[in-house]
Amino acid sequence: MKKEIESLIEDIAQDVANKNNFELVDVEYVKEAGEYYLRIYIDKEDGIALSECELFSREISPILDEKDPIVENYYLEVSSPGLDRPLKKAKDFERYKGRDVELKLYKAINGTKNFEGKLIELTEDNVIKVEIDGDIVGFDKKEVAIIRLAIKF
Repeated sequence: MKKEIESLIEDIAQDVANKNNFELVDVEYVKEAGEYYLRIYIDKEDGIALSECELFSREISPILDEKDPIVENYYLEVSSPGLDRPLKKAKDFERYKGRDVELKLYKAINGTKNFEGKLIELTEDNVIKVEIDGDIVGFDKKEVAIIRLAIKF
């Protein structure tokens, strides 16, 4: 049900994003501390401003009210994906090739769940290739809990 809601909202949000020349990065529908949250992440080439998140929220809210795709009461949050944005779609992997990433697995390999390295590619058969300490390591995408851009200070 969660994936169905996210997919339906993604279709609605994509229309609003296209209208405003934004990139729809992700849609999440989650329950946290007994409350439901619909989170929509948007971006654009030179970054997204708070005023643009507000604009998006004002435009999508009446559409969501009209179509009423979610039975539960929920909070709508619209924001940028942030500096440590997760990589989910093929275009994310393409865009951020060569960048440092942090990767967390569902199950440990040799006692380790967390890896950091340079993103090489996402192959056609969904293997994420990362250069770690000079070696190219492949991770099956379905075994990766999250992969995100690493923040270096």
